Amino acid sequence: MYFRYTGLASEVNPMSNTPPQEQIVGIYSTLLQLWGRQHWWPAASRFEVIVGAYLTQNTSWSNVEMAMKNLRSAHRLTVHGIRDIPLHRLEQLIRSSGYFRQKARCLKTFVNFLDRNYGGSLTKMFAQTAAILREQLLSLNGVGPETADSILLYAGQHPIFVIDAYTRRIAARHQIAGQTASYEELRELFEGSLSGVPLTASEVPASLGGASHSPSRMSLRTRAPLAQVYNEMHGLIVGVGKTYCLKSNPKCDECPLKHLLPTLHAS
Repeated sequence: MYFRYTGLASEVNPMSNTPPQEQIVGIYSTLLQLWGRQHWWPAASRFEVIVGAYLTQNTSWSNVEMAMKNLRSAHRLTVHGIRDIPLHRLEQLIRSSGYFRQKARCLKTFVNFLDRNYGGSLTKMFAQTAAILREQLLSLNGVGPETADSILLYAGQHPIFVIDAYTRRIAARHQIAGQTASYEELRELFEGSLSGVPLTASEVPASLGGASHSPSRMSLRTRAPLAQVYNEMHGLIVGVGKTYCLKSNPKCDECPLKHLLPTLHAS
């Protein structure tokens, strides 16, 4: 049974007879069968995921990787390392990620939050219910819905779907949802649409394309089937957004989702 979704009905393609839920499932199935597991998010630890979620804001992943390499080389890619490093030194190490002064302060704020509320333990933090922890994360400076949900899904293994710019762009061009849809409306739509999908990443070949990375300790973590589906769908969407569904000059004719596009799609 598909999730009944009404919040964006007026913004869905009026010429399409395919419900948005079925379109989302079609995107997932097509890409998963084509590309396999994406091993997203590439990280060796839960804290690396959290740091990466902060650093990737308003920058490319390649810039984040440089900053992460600097932190790792300086032995600072741990809760203890961020807690004790002087702020100006932290700024220098993550400079490649952009907005480095703001991001350095936000990382310090997160560690202070972790110490104050969970005794510095990520295990205790992620044992908190997803709803409460999400509210707490959103109260921190520098944490918006996408960052909070990335932390919950990729570091905490909570079944929360992440909405990013690629998801918005693909949803608009496929006329699944309008460009003015809110973050929460889109998250509700994607979560509801994927909640009954039986196909999991363990049933398909190893990474073949898209945004795939080499397997990492975090990408190989055992997680609930629904969290795995959300994990893979987000990684697959990143692959389409980076390679085909570009902001300018999209490569629709080359895209593996071409057959799912409406005749006239949003630019």
